[in-house]
Amino acid sequence: MADIEWPGGLKRTKQRERVLEVLMGANQPLSAQEIARKIEGEGGGAWLSTVYRALESFAEHKLAVRVQVAGSDVALYELSRAGHRHYAVCVDCHRIIPMSGCPVGPLKPELAEDGFTVTGHNLEVYGHCRDCLKKSGK
Repeated sequence: MADIEWPGGLKRTKQRERVLEVLMGANQPLSAQEIARKIEGEGGGAWLSTVYRALESFAEHKLAVRVQVAGSDVALYELSRAGHRHYAVCVDCHRIIPMSGCPVGPLKPELAEDGFTVTGHNLEVYGHCRDCLKKSGK
């Protein structure tokens, strides 16, 4: 965890460190259930409620971000990074594939006439992943 600075005001516990280690090793957003399973698979114990609390604390302290995929009621989490990420979601297998850049590009801070200030945006692209296309013969 040398490349991640622990945020001030967030108590450092063994459980939170384990959750952070899983997030650091992930290449896509993970649910609390997936994180708990990974910790269990590595020989550790993880209460799902403890994982949820750790993730919410991480989000509150800007160490992680909550990713909500449309059509799903499961929150996913990933480490906060410089900038932001977008995902392509396979409509067949529901795999989440990180996109290499932001297709929206930079937004003007003020887009609305009433002075609304843009602080961020979400974009999801839906389609069929390579594996599902091969299976379907398309």
